[in-house]
Amino acid sequence: MHSHRRIAHLDMDAFFASVELLRYPELRGQPVVVGGRRVDPPPIRPDGSRQFARLRDYAGRGVVTTSTYEARALGVFSAMGLMQAAQRAPEAILLPADFDAYRDCSRRFKTAVATITPHIEDRGIDEIYIDLGDLPEDSPTLARRIKEAVFAATGLSCSIGIAPNKLLAKIASDLDKPDGITILGPDDIPARIWPLPARRINGIGPKAGAKLARLGIATIGELAAAPRQLLCRHFGQRSGDWLHRAAHGFDERPLAVEREIKSVSRESTFERDLHAQQDRAELSAIFTALCRHVAADLQCKGYASRTIGIKLRFADFQAVTRELTLPAATADAALIRRAAGECLKRAPLQQRIRLLGVRAGGLQPLRAATPAPDEQPQLPLFV
Repeated sequence: MHSHRRIAHLDMDAFFASVELLRYPELRGQPVVVGGRRVDPPPIRPDGSRQFARLRDYAGRGVVTTSTYEARALGVFSAMGLMQAAQRAPEAILLPADFDAYRDCSRRFKTAVATITPHIEDRGIDEIYIDLGDLPEDSPTLARRIKEAVFAATGLSCSIGIAPNKLLAKIASDLDKPDGITILGPDDIPARIWPLPARRINGIGPKAGAKLARLGIATIGELAAAPRQLLCRHFGQRSGDWLHRAAHGFDERPLAVEREIKSVSRESTFERDLHAQQDRAELSAIFTALCRHVAADLQCKGYASRTIGIKLRFADFQAVTRELTLPAATADAALIRRAAGECLKRAPLQQRIRLLGVRAGGLQPLRAATPAPDEQPQLPLFV
């Protein structure tokens, strides 16, 4: 039997691109791609209009962070290389990603939803699950209330799917994008869910999708019709059982409402590989910025850290990590920078660096942390 739970999945529409369109409303209705390195704001022409960069002029190995629906119609999607995207949509506008703005908007939409119900599972910067079971209103009314609260807080639209469980709610939120409301019950599964590609089930990745295709299974309906024994034989007992249940719309996972975070981290992948000596000033600035971001994230979440670590990925894609345990937990940017610098001294820096990351673990409530001393010694630079 399907449960009588009522779960919503809220997905912000083309989130990063939509935040940029608030800043540059003249770009509405145009193909816009967000990605690449931070650059100066678009220059102002003599007539007062802004001069935006075009995708055709991009050179580098950056990737698409997100794109507007107009750019998606031209075949440009997230995680695609910007050079490849330029071949598909050379005239698309290219904007750099501004993650500080996206995080601020993310906090605002989640705070707005929490005024309606606190039963929220955070799934990332632009999506949440919401347990609506305790609320008296009907589903369409609730969905409209939530959308109105999100719009009032951010100026942005979202799409909401409401269903008996998380699996169906996530599929539902994608069925009427953008700015959609989709409500599914168990009786809707044959008509609304089964015609969809099997890959629309969250958890069926490219490998499983290709394996299903080799078995002649392309849609969720064909997966539902496949004998459980066949699925277990090809995917193993546990995965076969899960595929069978998922195709029939079963999912008993509870909402992880109070997930305890284990660590906070920030990392940066460079457009070109940087050298520890020749690019010392640039690396040092990036390193300091990462430490400040980690400190700000800790303070925002109400934590302090006892263990600071770094991660380096080199030009040959080999990665190394180093970490240091502090005598007392901190959320102070200068102390985090100092500890991360000590870790860096213990890392091999002969090769060019492709990625740099800073991680804060061993978390404890911020109020229990020792305050940072007023005077800090000189912070280490790249050596």
